[in-house]
Amino acid sequence: MTSMTFGQKKFIPTAPEKGSFPLDHEGQCKKLMLYYMRCLRANNDDNSACRQESKAYLQCRMDNNLMAKEEFSKLGFADLESESAKKSEQK
Repeated sequence: MTSMTFGQKKFIPTAPEKGSFPLDHEGQCKKLMLYYMRCLRANNDDNSACRQESKAYLQCRMDNNLMAKEEFSKLGFADLESESAKKSEQK
């Protein structure tokens, strides 16, 4: 049986701004995801030890339009970007 909902407003769902993106159905970034998962397992789920793998996975998702392009500093990788800039300056 249905309930009487004559006076209620229609619910219109909206997508969240961040934290939700399309699934990788074609497996374009699966290899990088597996590297990240192996790193987590090897480091007792300490994600701070796997930041390079995480960054590479997110870069793959951005390159394949599986998530919006975003600066890594806004995603919490500002320190990794400054390290890579220092290394490129030294060479």
